[in-house]
Amino acid sequence: MPDISYYELDTLDAEGRAALMRRSEADLSGFIDKVQPIIKAVRSEGDAALVRFARDFDKSQVEVDGLKASEAEFDAAFDKVDEEVIEAIRFGIDNIRRFHEEQKPEAMWLKEMRLGAYAGDRFTPIRSVALYIPRGKGAFPSVTMMTAVPAVVAGVPELAIVTPPAPDGSVDAATLVAARLSGVETVYKCGGAQAVAAVAYGTETVNKALKIVGPGSPWVVAAKRLLAGVIDPGLPAGPSESIIFADDTVKGGLAALDLLIEAEHGPDSSAWLVTHSRRVAEEALAALPDHWVRMSEQRVEFSEAVLSGPYGGIVLTPSLEESYRFVNDYAPEHLEILSTDPFAHLGHITEASEILMGPHTPVSIANFGLGPNAVLPTSRWARTFGPLSVGDFVKRSSIGYVTASAYPEFAKHARTLARYEGFSAHEHAVSDVRKTYL
Repeated sequence: MPDISYYELDTLDAEGRAALMRRSEADLSGFIDKVQPIIKAVRSEGDAALVRFARDFDKSQVEVDGLKASEAEFDAAFDKVDEEVIEAIRFGIDNIRRFHEEQKPEAMWLKEMRLGAYAGDRFTPIRSVALYIPRGKGAFPSVTMMTAVPAVVAGVPELAIVTPPAPDGSVDAATLVAARLSGVETVYKCGGAQAVAAVAYGTETVNKALKIVGPGSPWVVAAKRLLAGVIDPGLPAGPSESIIFADDTVKGGLAALDLLIEAEHGPDSSAWLVTHSRRVAEEALAALPDHWVRMSEQRVEFSEAVLSGPYGGIVLTPSLEESYRFVNDYAPEHLEILSTDPFAHLGHITEASEILMGPHTPVSIANFGLGPNAVLPTSRWARTFGPLSVGDFVKRSSIGYVTASAYPEFAKHARTLARYEGFSAHEHAVSDVRKTYL
């Protein structure tokens, strides 16, 4: 068993505490330099660059005429995927759709601000959005469900998935199943920074999009950052991260079980157990080997790397209040509150994108179809961003309508402020001159 990172919070100085807040994507400088030529090549060479990068980065033999998944590939996917998996995908999609239907705003609302003067909002779907589905450390039909369903609910007319191809040039079969069942039939076989560039600029095969959403590696995050002036990069979703907050009413073995959920995503993930109970911390530490023997070798390697490195482990705090403070400072992507009375703690947590309550709501259930979206802001962006939602796929327009009877009062006050701010055209537009044109 590796040496698990174990910290007693009250022994750390400010610098030591700040180090626990860092994520793997905090410094993208190395990736920015590598991503720039990839973006340039895709912009100038189009499909040819996508094929070359698929060969270089994904070890895939995809050809230009195979960059877009065919209808036959979609059909064949349903024969390749076990019915049990298809049933789980249908179950998840149904719950995710129900949840996001509740989020959908009214198409338009208007309220009478003053007699004869109305104001409100109108919501319309974004015309085109690309959904990024990662594949580097596994296949993720669940991410397809989480990104596609709210986009379809929002009514986005042009939806496309970009995802890295397998060595044989195929798309993960379950991802194709999830795409079709969610309502998306366009899938492009490209991933990484080159996929972001492809949907930002468009290629011979890949249609240009106005926005891209979905989690990705630091390569993807760096490309989104560089192309933010070309395409809306969506909420900042990087490598997975979680905090398992546990009080003294639960067993440490349970905390260890859930600590491994996000830790197994990859060595660039972050995963912390935060507790004020020394018993829970020590029980969790002791339970890890028993959990690892039930996991695959690769996932053990990933989680061991996380929990013995700078981005994960166990944090023992001196009090519940300090546990709350640590969680709020960290602002995690996923937060579990492990307690027999989780609602007693909920009011103390203000900075977390997803909060899962009690011993029967592990991240696994939320990731695969409880309903709330599992595409979440990382790297402390939970302080200003929320989970992916229907709202990410619509745009809001303000609506105003002033009747003839309400106009004079509004015009009077507008003239006063326009004169004060020195805008003569503003003032002139609501002067008596207007009456000559009405």
